[in-house]
Amino acid sequence: MDGFHMFPFGFGFFGFGMIFWWVLWIIVAYLVYQDAEKRGMNGLLWFILVLIPMLGIVFLLVYLAVRESKAEEGKSSALEILKERYAKGEITKEEFERMRREIEG
Repeated sequence: MDGFHMFPFGFGFFGFGMIFWWVLWIIVAYLVYQDAEKRGMNGLLWFILVLIPMLGIVFLLVYLAVRESKAEEGKSSALEILKERYAKGEITKEEFERMRREIEG
């Protein structure tokens, strides 16, 4: 299965799906604006408050797409740390071999 078996045109959060959700969200915001104006409230404020969650979702998606995965790069395996310690001269060859055998178990 290619993941699009439910929606044959790739309907999702990107492409035409993204346009659909934006239009739907703006329509809802406009309806809230009209209702707030009829009730004597600040319609523009309510329009903006309705749009903020959608903007938050967009910024979250952008962040997730462009962030760097430094957390994974920073992790070192036990064997790599052991090799570094041996290269720095912190442990002897015998200690290195004994610890390597324990790690590789």
